Amino acid sequence: MGSIHIDYNKCDLCEVCLETCPFNAMEIVDSKVVINAACKVCRLCIKSCPNDAISFVERKRQEIDKALWRGVMVYVEHFMGQIHPVTYELIGVARKLAEKINHPVYCLFVGHDIEDRAQQLLYYGVDKVFVYDKEEFRQFRVDIYTNVFEDVINRLRPSIVLIGGTTNGRSLAPRVATRFRTGLTADCTKLDVKGNTDLVQIRPAFGGNIMAQIVTPNSRPQFATVRYKVMEEAKRGNTPHGKVQLMDVDDIVLKSDIKILDIREKEKELDISEADVIVAAGRGIKRQEDLVMLERLADLLGGQLAVTRPLVEVGWASYTRQIGLSGRTVKPKLIITCGISGAVQFTAGMDGAETIVAINDDRNAPIFNVAHYGVVGDLYEVIPELIGRIEEGENGGL
Repeated sequence: MGSIHIDYNKCDLCEVCLETCPFNAMEIVDSKVVINAACKVCRLCIKSCPNDAISFVERKRQEIDKALWRGVMVYVEHFMGQIHPVTYELIGVARKLAEKINHPVYCLFVGHDIEDRAQQLLYYGVDKVFVYDKEEFRQFRVDIYTNVFEDVINRLRPSIVLIGGTTNGRSLAPRVATRFRTGLTADCTKLDVKGNTDLVQIRPAFGGNIMAQIVTPNSRPQFATVRYKVMEEAKRGNTPHGKVQLMDVDDIVLKSDIKILDIREKEKELDISEADVIVAAGRGIKRQEDLVMLERLADLLGGQLAVTRPLVEVGWASYTRQIGLSGRTVKPKLIITCGISGAVQFTAGMDGAETIVAINDDRNAPIFNVAHYGVVGDLYEVIPELIGRIEEGENGGL
């Protein structure tokens, strides 16, 4: 990155740059053209200046010795010692990345009375689990968890840090990344690594219309959060590998500005991310009452009803049922999409399903490009017929 520079020896105050700038970022102060904070470094002023008085000066980047940073670290998401499944997905991708660059795989586990749980992680091919076990860590408090994260990174200097795209993870990751003045890519759907240990972070951008590849070549560590149900879980081995190392910290690390007054268990909500079977409704549904028909199909299959964003926006369903980039990511054994065109904003949240069945009356709908089985027809004819056959037990159902 760099900045715009003005050579006042060449500038004759012609004001062409002021007229050209689309952000009103240039003004005349004390008979000099100055650039204010509105500048977006679009460089149009450079092209328009008739006297070549404006130039772009590249800022010299501090080079980093990448050899000093080694290892792929996974943050262990948990609640009261119960490890969130996203942790095993992160371990799975961490092992693949580490194998490419011959780095170890680490886990950071912060909590209280968690040593036994930490031992279980060794069955998933982790080289070391660093455990911070203190009474102060019993509840998630983002300030002291950030302190711990900073402590372990300063000690180990991992090249890559992976964090689940959960509520806690999205709160924790940017705070830690900021302390190290390094990059963070959120909600990655794919990860790869170059031979020089640069992490290739792939995620949807511009509303899902493109897949952006983001690299952080000039700073370490490299941070990425990954959505749940996007990566394959690591396989559990028969014997443990690696070891658990208990860590200690100074009292200053334990000092928190957050005081927990009370903890109330939240009413359990519907979580379509955990469903093995999903029936998904889209714009092809004409009325809210017609969702009952799809709910019936979902019930017969032992599954759950999900929807696309437009149905949430009109108030026909809760956001907790929404699949897509702005909703939940799912990976069921079976998903049946009904009246869904298949925009990338939706398919990015479900294309990892084992079996995708699409029902749409438009044979050119993009959903058929990702579906394993397609039915071209009116869902108001297909769904009742399907429900009837399942209820009658014909052909063993599906």
